[in-house]
Amino acid sequence: MSDWTSFGRVDADGTVYVKTAEGERTVGSWQAGAPEEGLAHFARRFADLVTEVDLTEARMQSGAADATHSLTTIRRLRASLADAHVVGDLDSLAERLDKLTTVAEEKATEAKAARETARAQALARKTALVEEAEKLAAESTGWKTAGDRLKEILDEWKSIRGVDKKADGELWKRFAAARDGFTRRRGAHFATLDAQRKEAQTAKSELLAEAERLAESTEWASTANRLKELMTEWKAAPRASKEAEQKLWERFRAAQDAFFTRRSEVFSARDAEQRDNLERKQALLTELEAVDLSADPRTAQAKLREVQGQWHDIGRVPREAATGLDRRLRTVEDRVREAMDSAWRRTEPAANPLLTQMREQVAEAEQRLERAKSAGDAKRIREAEKSLAGKRQFLELAEKAG
Repeated sequence: MSDWTSFGRVDADGTVYVKTAEGERTVGSWQAGAPEEGLAHFARRFADLVTEVDLTEARMQSGAADATHSLTTIRRLRASLADAHVVGDLDSLAERLDKLTTVAEEKATEAKAARETARAQALARKTALVEEAEKLAAESTGWKTAGDRLKEILDEWKSIRGVDKKADGELWKRFAAARDGFTRRRGAHFATLDAQRKEAQTAKSELLAEAERLAESTEWASTANRLKELMTEWKAAPRASKEAEQKLWERFRAAQDAFFTRRSEVFSARDAEQRDNLERKQALLTELEAVDLSADPRTAQAKLREVQGQWHDIGRVPREAATGLDRRLRTVEDRVREAMDSAWRRTEPAANPLLTQMREQVAEAEQRLERAKSAGDAKRIREAEKSLAGKRQFLELAEKAG
């Protein structure tokens, strides 16, 4: 401001001039006081103009202002110098603004390129998100994971700026269509799944009803086999809804457990009874085997008949022991029969062939009865007992007559 008088003057009629390299030009009129005051007034206007240039430059250099906006301001200021009503070094200010124009143009070009790059990157990001959404919508069966990812894509989408309106609108249509398609496909899946679960619930309810009916059965073998088949069918059937599946399974398992627990208890009691029967039959055999056949064959024969009469009444023994017991009993029977034959031969040198035949028939009838008892065939047992009783009766009459 100290040399502002070198850039302007005020003539005698109050006209104010500014001096430039191209010559003087009128910038205004001053009638209010001394000429120096007029020059000072127009110099302050120049200072205001310089301040605006300083601020524009500072903001542009700091990056706080948009380069394109700064360029517009600089060009406006540069154009205003031609008729600015100021007094000051307009030539230097013009030169400065020209340099700033070049700098601003470079920065505006860089900013435009950066915007184009950012726009392209934003477009690429949204395109990638759309393609991912379309892939999820078309292929994914991880419904929760895919649904959560689509929500994340939407949030990320909202954070992306810079895509031009037309391209952004087209991409949004694709994304919205993909999301809607996924929602429809997921809805159809769960509708189908619900239908399948209802069918599964119906099927398993039927298996449960049969299992609960069988839980009270005493047909141990056939029922056990059927319950095992039901378990296989249960495992092969689709699952019902989680809550229904759990309740049905608990009842189904309870029915299975109830039957097999009862069977186990019955089998345990039967095993205990058969072990007791085994001990009783072993005691009978031990008592029978202790009889001295050579001393009194008839007493041995009577004891054998007594044992045979009790044998069936005692009942079954464990399967693994039955064969050995029967073998011991047949051995005693054979020994008794041999002892009786030997005794008859000693007392009757000329044995009656008819009596011999009748004794053999009695022995055969006794063996048939034991076989029937071992088989547990009630009908055969009754027939064998009836036949044996008749043959013994005839043999006793024949022996008394002889």
